[in-house]
Amino acid sequence: MKKPILVLAGGVGGSKLIKGLASIYKPEDIFFIINTGDDEDFYGLHVSPDLDTVMYVLSDLINSETGWGIKDDSFEVLSSLKGLGTDDWFKIGDKDFATHIYRSHLLNKGISLSLITDELSKQLGIKHSIIPMSDDKLSTRILTIDGKELSFQEYFVKYRSNPKVKDFIFNGRDLANLSTGFKHALDVCNSIIICPSNPFLSIYPILRLGDVLEQINKFKGTKIVVSPIVDGKAIKGPAAKIMNELGYEASSIGIAEIYKGICNSIVIDNLDMENKSIIQSMGYRVEVFDTMMVDLQKKINLAKFLEYQF
Repeated sequence: MKKPILVLAGGVGGSKLIKGLASIYKPEDIFFIINTGDDEDFYGLHVSPDLDTVMYVLSDLINSETGWGIKDDSFEVLSSLKGLGTDDWFKIGDKDFATHIYRSHLLNKGISLSLITDELSKQLGIKHSIIPMSDDKLSTRILTIDGKELSFQEYFVKYRSNPKVKDFIFNGRDLANLSTGFKHALDVCNSIIICPSNPFLSIYPILRLGDVLEQINKFKGTKIVVSPIVDGKAIKGPAAKIMNELGYEASSIGIAEIYKGICNSIVIDNLDMENKSIIQSMGYRVEVFDTMMVDLQKKINLAKFLEYQF
C-alpha cells in the first residue's frame, strides 16, 4: 500500500499547486501542511493569511486577480475603520473579516487553530486536510541590513518587500509544538513535495519547527521541490530579491542550493533547461516541466507530473 504524501506550502504559489494536487489525490492520500509564521493580529482579530489563501483557493472563493482575499469582496468595514483613525495598510475585505472574526472568537474560547481550520474547511465544502504547522505562536521576523526588525506583514505588505534582508528570526520557535495533524503526517508519510513557495518566508518556518527537518531527513521516498524561480524571476513575490540579498543566485540553481541535503529531486521549468546538468551535478534528480500554473488545467498537469515521480 502506497504511503500518503506530505506537502509543505505557503503563499500564492503553494496554494496553486495544492489546487492541482487536490484535484487528483484523495483526501486520505495527501496532507497539506501550511505555514503559520505569517499569522498576525489585525484590528483585534487573528489573521492566518496562508491558511485562508489555501481555503479560498480550494473552495473557489479566491480573488484570482490578487491571489489573496475573496473575489467580489467589498471594503466597507475597512473604510469605516480608516474613518476612525485606524491605519488601514493591511487590507481585509468584508467577507474576509467574517473568517477572522469567527476564528478569533473560537480561539478566545480555547479551541485550537487546527480544529478551527477543520471547521472552516468543512463549512466551505473542502474535503482535504488543511493542517496548520502549529497551534502555537511562531512569528517570522525579518532583520534588515539597516538593523530594523520587521514582522512578516510589515515587510511584505506595508513596505512591499522593499527593505534589504539580512536574516530571519522565528520568534517562539523553541516553545511552539507541531500540530497534532502535522505530527501524524510525519509519522505516516515517507515522501514529500515542497511547493513553489518562497523558501525563506513560507518554507523555512515549517522546517525550523521542532524536529521537522530531522524527521524529513529520515524519509526514504522521493523528496521533491518545485522551483519557485523561473528564468531568473520569482513567479510571484520577493523570493528572487531575497535570494540575491542573501548571496544566492536567483535561479533554479540557487533553489537547488537552498534545498540541498533536504530534497533529492527538483522540478524546474522548461525555460531553465540549461540549468539541468549543473543541478544534476549537485546530486539531484532533475525533472523539467511547465511550472507556470496560469490556469486550472496547468495546475492539474503539474500535479499529475509530480504524481509520476512517486
